[in-house]
Amino acid sequence: MDFDIPQDLRDYLLILDDFIEKEIKPLEEQDDNIRFFDHRREHARTDWDNGGLPRHDWEELLSEMRRRADAAGHLRYALPEEYGGQNGTNLGMAVIREHLAAKGLGLHNDLQNESSIVGNFPTVLMLRDFGTEAQKKELIEGSIAGKVRMAFGLTEPNHGSDATWMETRAVPEKRDGVDGWLINGEKMWNTGMHVATHDLLFARTSGKDGSARGITCFIVPTDLPGVKVEEYLWTFNMPTDHPRVSFKDVWVPETAILGEPESGLALAQHFVHENRIRQAASGVGAAQYCINESVQYAKERAPFGKPLASNQAIQFPLVEAHTECEMIRNLVYKTAWQMDRMSKPDVARYLSDKVSMCNYRANRLVCQAADLAIQVHGAIGYSRHKPFEHIYRHHRRYRITEGSEEIQIRKVGGHLFGFIDKPAAKKAAAE
Repeated sequence: MDFDIPQDLRDYLLILDDFIEKEIKPLEEQDDNIRFFDHRREHARTDWDNGGLPRHDWEELLSEMRRRADAAGHLRYALPEEYGGQNGTNLGMAVIREHLAAKGLGLHNDLQNESSIVGNFPTVLMLRDFGTEAQKKELIEGSIAGKVRMAFGLTEPNHGSDATWMETRAVPEKRDGVDGWLINGEKMWNTGMHVATHDLLFARTSGKDGSARGITCFIVPTDLPGVKVEEYLWTFNMPTDHPRVSFKDVWVPETAILGEPESGLALAQHFVHENRIRQAASGVGAAQYCINESVQYAKERAPFGKPLASNQAIQFPLVEAHTECEMIRNLVYKTAWQMDRMSKPDVARYLSDKVSMCNYRANRLVCQAADLAIQVHGAIGYSRHKPFEHIYRHHRRYRITEGSEEIQIRKVGGHLFGFIDKPAAKKAAAE
């Protein structure tokens, strides 16, 4: 097995670095935009008097970054050529996401808003694989350009990981001779609804509670009567764009269904492995940044007449974290490489446990690394003048979202103890 990162990918990292230095860093520094990344970042980003939503100038800066990245050919890297992309691989995205996160806070890669010069477009691929021709024509290019913004309505106030027990219901109803559906229910953490043009709304249309069958995905325009943002949930990591949304007698035509009726959860799971492996890679990169900064500080800081780095109480925890980074990084790269050699159904069947391992261990690692960096830096590490508190607050949520840490461990256990069918005879050829 060749453990080298492919040369074309290493070359592309240099191209991205050059783009960041020439295009993104100057934008980050002009007009005091650095306020969004220095000790003022939380206040600069948050409209405290408007529900804690992101400030308009912050979101406009992110939009300008994406426009420049798209013009340079980087934003769509992971998308197929048919949508202007470079057919980016899972390995490529993992290496890139780790590389960008390891640079620390910056406009080039701000995952608090899931924003990066190399974009992630799960809804585009959902539309490509499940949408009708009319849906693709209406929504795909707009989604890439930012003119169409799609929120994701799966989680409910009383139901998180237990999505098959959702209470939102859709029943058939014809209006003016047009077949359609009447939707009633509530969704929680329906991220991005303050700017969303559409919501991918999951509702039970048949079947019993607890059954995966019978849940349908609807593309719901957010300006329809009956769609209401009830409140924005203030979070550990502000600003917030995570609301509780109610849907009261919301009617949509039959053409609003995305994918096969009754099989909506297949859509919800369509991009989960790609999302989780990229998130894991970002966690490794952010953890390595915390470690590197701590090592440098420990070499420079000299209390009692000698560098902190000379103390084994400083060395040993950083060595442990650095070692953990190396191990998880290699598992992430290997798993992403294997994903590139399988179909999506085979990834779900044979690699899902490995993806879960990468995800929960990387999410845990970056939280530990940020906490360690705070400790090594002392009082200044605890302050907002260092980025570690921000890194911790951002990445802490990933131990809950995208499948909680416990859900990930349960997935691994299902494979390990044989509760999930994984016939040895059909193990991937990539192994």
